Amino acid sequence: MVAMGDLQVWLLRLQRRPWLVDLAVLVMITGASVHNLVSGSHGGPFGEVSSRDLPRWALIALSAGMILPLWWRRRAPMATFAAVAVVSLLQFALGVWLQAGMSVLIAIYSVAVYGSLRGLAWAFAVTAAQLTLAVLLLVPFERTLVGLFLLLGTTTAASSIGLMVRTRAAYLAALEDRAARLEVERDQRVQLTAATERSRVAREMHDIVGHNLSVMIGLADGAALLASNRGEKSAEPLRLIGETGRQALGELRRVLGVLRDGGEEDGLTPQPDLAELDDLVARVRAAGLPVDYRTSGAVHELKSGIQLAVYRIVQEALTNIIKHAGTTTAATVLINVTAGQVRIQVLNTAGEHPPPAPGEPGHGLVGIRERAGLYGGEVVTGRRDDGGWAVDVRMEAR
Repeated sequence: MVAMGDLQVWLLRLQRRPWLVDLAVLVMITGASVHNLVSGSHGGPFGEVSSRDLPRWALIALSAGMILPLWWRRRAPMATFAAVAVVSLLQFALGVWLQAGMSVLIAIYSVAVYGSLRGLAWAFAVTAAQLTLAVLLLVPFERTLVGLFLLLGTTTAASSIGLMVRTRAAYLAALEDRAARLEVERDQRVQLTAATERSRVAREMHDIVGHNLSVMIGLADGAALLASNRGEKSAEPLRLIGETGRQALGELRRVLGVLRDGGEEDGLTPQPDLAELDDLVARVRAAGLPVDYRTSGAVHELKSGIQLAVYRIVQEALTNIIKHAGTTTAATVLINVTAGQVRIQVLNTAGEHPPPAPGEPGHGLVGIRERAGLYGGEVVTGRRDDGGWAVDVRMEAR
């Protein structure tokens, strides 16, 4: 007894080699027609017919004309049906009823599976008319009505089975297409997850490492200038420290250009809040930049996510001041919470803020806009009347 698994494997192999199925169909119909060709009998399936005697070569030619076209039933189903129907009508006109006539059923089945639905309608109509003409006029036999009913029934069955196979194939194709699309969507989700992680790493490296490097550079440059004025030998090492810091900052930007891909914040990053802004301002002051820091409203009642966004925005704005304007300016940080809204203003009184150099992505302002956008905020930046620069951010406090 053949196991179900072995049967499925066997059917799968047949599907991969359709020519084997077509060859088997030709062999089976040829085998069923051997009786006609050997014995010379050409009676009908429902009793003897009134027919003329034909030479054996004519019977062989008629059988071949109905069997051989089936080899092309998949590639050209309508042409195959037309060829089989013409030879079948010819045999009826010659007064014979060969077993090879079952090729008509295979042909109409093939039209139902591989052809168009309009073609199937025409094929069914032609077959029904041909069989009715044959039974009633061309080769009438004993049980006319029963024979006609059964012949039309088998034709209908062949068409129905073909439609069922066609529908099942379409259903399986739809399932395969859906599985393929789900696999693509899964790969896309994996890629998006990886991109989000790269963005998170890039943002935090820029916010934390970039800020600390900027402070270190400011301290080193200030110390080098002081040591140089005093004639101390430490001026040159301090200058090298500042230069190395600037090189490291440039390398960091290049790395971030590879990593950054527009992701969102997640819970894996450090989560500073507004209570740590005092330490941030103290570090900036130690780097030589005077900072006036003031808050108003229920600042510490903000949710942790909003506090993190405010911290990063202030951090980025102060870093930009040190980087572009240096320590020759003074900065003011104002945070105001009123009526469900947070306003952050970071101002400096003098200095230049040139655009990013070619090849540098300018992550600072981009990061500020992204963080503000998470909370429905808007960012306005620009030069002030006194020559300084302003970063004005408004966000929802909910």
